[in-house]
Amino acid sequence: MKSRFAVFVLFVLLGALILSACGGAAAPASEAPSESMEMFIAPEPAAEMEEGGIAKQESADSAPGLPVGPVYDTGVEASVANSTHLIIKSAEIKLLVEDTDQAIDRATQIVGDTGGYIVSSRVWYQMYYDGKNYKYATITIGVPVMQFERALSRLRGISVQVLDETASGEDVTDQYVDLQSQLVNLEATRERIKSFLDDAKTVDEALRINAELAEIERQIEEIKGRINYLQDRSSYSTITINFEPELPEIVPTPTPEPNPWDPGETFDNAKKSVTRAYQGIVDLLIWIFIVVVPIFAPPVVIVWLLWKLFTRKPKQ
Repeated sequence: MKSRFAVFVLFVLLGALILSACGGAAAPASEAPSESMEMFIAPEPAAEMEEGGIAKQESADSAPGLPVGPVYDTGVEASVANSTHLIIKSAEIKLLVEDTDQAIDRATQIVGDTGGYIVSSRVWYQMYYDGKNYKYATITIGVPVMQFERALSRLRGISVQVLDETASGEDVTDQYVDLQSQLVNLEATRERIKSFLDDAKTVDEALRINAELAEIERQIEEIKGRINYLQDRSSYSTITINFEPELPEIVPTPTPEPNPWDPGETFDNAKKSVTRAYQGIVDLLIWIFIVVVPIFAPPVVIVWLLWKLFTRKPKQ
């Protein structure tokens, strides 16, 4: 009886040892997939945007099993594929103003308040129907993109009436990302060409490699310039302001209407004309007898008498 009990206890102990051994072996096997999954989990996009190159290095360090390529400093910001889009905004607004000079001063103040700048300006005069010259102006300004709507709202407030307004936006995100990719590839190519230059055996090889390197560097500078242009254009919006003075209203001259034919009126006008003619003749005779005759008659009579006296022939 005791021997059977001892054999039973022995089998129980052996079973416990076997189960514990299986559990210990299964635990590492179950943990291995999680470790391998952690190795291949990519870093979150937000971390890439906030930390830049540091986030890329940390992700490489956290996955030692992955191959890590060279990371080049491009001199530009990180890709904006996962951030806000780059939009080039522009607007043109035509304002009817009471006084052009005051409107220009207020627009200049708005530019300063919003942190913008004046790109160009033009002023000219035009003569109106009343014979006066009125002042017109066109100003092109650049304002930060975050102040675009605020600047437009304030510009509307300086006018008597907004005659016309247009606004547009151009999404250049794809161009920006494409240029960054080209820049990374060109800079990687430049590094390889530099390594070839170090291994050049002859002067001709060095000159050819140096010429290729100069061409790559020219392309790099050109792409950097385009990237900077897109960054500047998307960070500052362009607004063109046209000022037109408020002109006085011109009262139109009424068109004369033709009078209908009236024989009675014609007879009256003819009678009045004849009456005025006779009145003129009578007035002339009165002037002659009252003014001309008294003045000129005595001298004429005297001259006539003297002429008769001296021209009379003596009697035979």
